[in-house]
Amino acid sequence: MASQTVTAPNYDPRLIRAAIAMNENVLHVAEPLLRALLKENPFDVRAIRLFAELAGRIGRYQDAENLLRRAIELAPDFTPARANLALVLYRTERVTEALEELARVTTEDPDNLGNANLQAAAYGRIGEFDEALALYARVLQDAPNQPKVWMSYGHLLKTVGRLDEGIAAYRRALAIQPKSGQPCLGEVWWSLANLKTVRFSDEDMAAMRAALADEKVSPEDRWHLDFALGKAHEDRREAEAAFAHYAAGNALRKEQLRYKAAETTAAVDAAIALATPELFARYAGAGCPAQDPIFVLGMPRAGSTLVEQILSSHSAVEGTSELPDIGILARTLEHYPQNLAAIDPAKLRDLGEQYLERTRVQRHTARPLFIDKLPNNWLYVPFIRLILPNAKIIDARRHPLSCCFSNFKQHFARGQGFSYSLEDMGAYYRDYVRLMAHLDRVIPGAVHRVIYERMVEETETEVRALLDACGLPFEPACLAFYETERAVRTPSSEQVRQPIFREGTEAWKPFEPFLDPLKSALGDVLTAYPAAPSGW
Repeated sequence: MASQTVTAPNYDPRLIRAAIAMNENVLHVAEPLLRALLKENPFDVRAIRLFAELAGRIGRYQDAENLLRRAIELAPDFTPARANLALVLYRTERVTEALEELARVTTEDPDNLGNANLQAAAYGRIGEFDEALALYARVLQDAPNQPKVWMSYGHLLKTVGRLDEGIAAYRRALAIQPKSGQPCLGEVWWSLANLKTVRFSDEDMAAMRAALADEKVSPEDRWHLDFALGKAHEDRREAEAAFAHYAAGNALRKEQLRYKAAETTAAVDAAIALATPELFARYAGAGCPAQDPIFVLGMPRAGSTLVEQILSSHSAVEGTSELPDIGILARTLEHYPQNLAAIDPAKLRDLGEQYLERTRVQRHTARPLFIDKLPNNWLYVPFIRLILPNAKIIDARRHPLSCCFSNFKQHFARGQGFSYSLEDMGAYYRDYVRLMAHLDRVIPGAVHRVIYERMVEETETEVRALLDACGLPFEPACLAFYETERAVRTPSSEQVRQPIFREGTEAWKPFEPFLDPLKSALGDVLTAYPAAPSGW
């Protein structure tokens, strides 16, 4: 049937114009052209594939997947559509499925470096770092003048702790970028800054300023450059200049996002209304009884990576990554979280078992416990408690101004839309504390809290308390956590490979004159720290 229905009208000028519009990101021009083509011939697999790409560009990944599967159904040997499907699966966190598609794609099109690059990224996402590094090395051997691939290679080298090689890869990307014909790669400059250990030279800063002055630089490159220059000025103790760049980068990034603080507040209100002592009593004994997961959550930049590194230094605990699975599973439930009030107990157990199955791909040792360190999971603590009642939950908390300003000067690869405004940041931190204070009352002892400043000042006492909360005996390696060799994929990757240092708790102070909007949004959460405001 496929051979009879598939047509390949490469000569159709509408298809060519749609492709050009897609390349120039003029999506409103491409869409009507593609709709007209598919109305005339719904079996035109090239038009279907291009329409799927358009859907992916605007974040409609389910539509993109459906279209690509239709194209492959019509033309099973249509390798470009299969490659597009692998990309959609990768972007929707179904990495194992993406790798399955890529295995076939690379067999059919072995010389396609773009597919090999995606395959390397997918291996890196599930912790198969040796395979990923080997693929990047192969790609760069065949195509050494690809600055974006050198950047991706640098990301992975940084993750596995090969810092000098990572820096060299980033510098190689910057060196060949002008000759490649590609635009400025602001992300490379930010990647160097984000190592926290690189100090930019006068020449580096001049190069970044020159790129920033170029009117053709994209908004994405521009905000990466601003964040990098902010870090460069901060390292030179030039707080006013640093803050100006941080503020510019944040403002530009915020324009691209749809974050609304009121939606987070409403989500916390709903979670508080749901999470009552009666709810947890009603479902006592339900859920999956497994004790494998240790959830480390809280605000980003609050010490969660440090907690993860300490725990991962224990012989019974495996560190994984920031896993998206809890949020994905919660969103499979219609009318979440209200529907949890009357859910079938068997469904809770099933969800817990689904979580363990989904995360199994991230486990590479025989250690009985593993860490899921996604900070934003704080919003799902009631859900976690219901589906995995024996899982350990660790709340990593840091001084509001220190934590929030650390977020403000951090550009995140994805998510964290609250972090690009001081007002939004303060409201988000306040909502987080509000929910956790409620849970402390209704399920006392279910969450163990690690206060970052206490961990810095009384490290052994706090490490012993953390291990005890996880039901683990003390091991000296947990105090020498910085000697533990493991991959770390967060902005704190290099910091946790060093002993704890106190300077990090003071970094916000030179910027205090600029933080009044943050203080106002925090309100009494700031003055009450490390406790929650009275009456909460």
